[in-house]
Amino acid sequence: MFRFFTISMIAAATLLSACKNSPQLLPYSSGKAGEVGIIMDKSDWEGELGAAIKATLAGDYPFLPQREPLFTLFTVPSNAFSKIFQSHRSLVIVNVSPEFPEAQMVIQENVWAAPQIVVTFSGPDVPSVLNCFEKQGQRLISALEQAERNRGVATAKRYEEKSLRLLVNESFGGSPYFPVGYALKKQEKNFIWISSETTYTTLGILVYTYPYVDSASLTKQVMIRECNAVMKKEVPGPLDNSYMTFYSQVEPSLRWISFKNRDFAELRGHWEVENDFMGGPFISHFWLDVQNKHVLVLTAFVYAPRYDKRNYVRQVESILYSFEWANDQEEQK
Repeated sequence: MFRFFTISMIAAATLLSACKNSPQLLPYSSGKAGEVGIIMDKSDWEGELGAAIKATLAGDYPFLPQREPLFTLFTVPSNAFSKIFQSHRSLVIVNVSPEFPEAQMVIQENVWAAPQIVVTFSGPDVPSVLNCFEKQGQRLISALEQAERNRGVATAKRYEEKSLRLLVNESFGGSPYFPVGYALKKQEKNFIWISSETTYTTLGILVYTYPYVDSASLTKQVMIRECNAVMKKEVPGPLDNSYMTFYSQVEPSLRWISFKNRDFAELRGHWEVENDFMGGPFISHFWLDVQNKHVLVLTAFVYAPRYDKRNYVRQVESILYSFEWANDQEEQK
């Protein structure tokens, strides 16, 4: 009996120690994609500070055919911020009180739930918090958008169609992760088209390359020209002599992105079908493959004429952000 008691005490102590040294198990976060909860006093929300938050976070999402906000906002007064709201996936908390010596922004993850992002603005008065918000507005947007992408990447990796990644890896030496629901639509030499289709929506990922000659190969003009040439050949429209192309009436945006210690170019804009009336938003990522002297292109596009498109765009964008070279995938095993 003494031996049993001793073993039980050791086991309990070991379990208690393990609990202390392990991260606390958090509930799964709630809320819809693209939704952000704003926690602040009602008077501040209805004033200049609230107006600045609305202008920044509910501004237009870029390159959509119809206007949609960057984020869908809902507000909760500070004194009503209870557990039911604490589990939301994306929260922006604004605290204005003389007890704070200076205004600052703090970004935290998985505070009350997981996956979750909580961004807190605090300061002694409204003018100082407003000034901080105006300075940190773009950083706030980037953090919230990356949190949305991270959830998409995690979903793609957890529920992936592994055969698609292996197929793209074999052809190009790297691949995104494609979630369940995506399937191979077309494969040709140096071109793969993977798609998720329903009666009224098409989410597509095109993977292809073009030669890298010099730094001019990664200018906007060359990127658009090379992509259009591939799409004219490989992505036909529903009518004779119709094909996919980047919409020329609205110039795409180009920016360079550093992500996980790697740099790539992002082209974002509208696509259309030449000699037809189809169109929608697209995002292309351009990766320089120095060893093989070519540029690897991942183009994600959305066709959803009956629906809002913001969340669809973020879904395919997260697939692009899941891209890894095959060597990196092997190292993670």
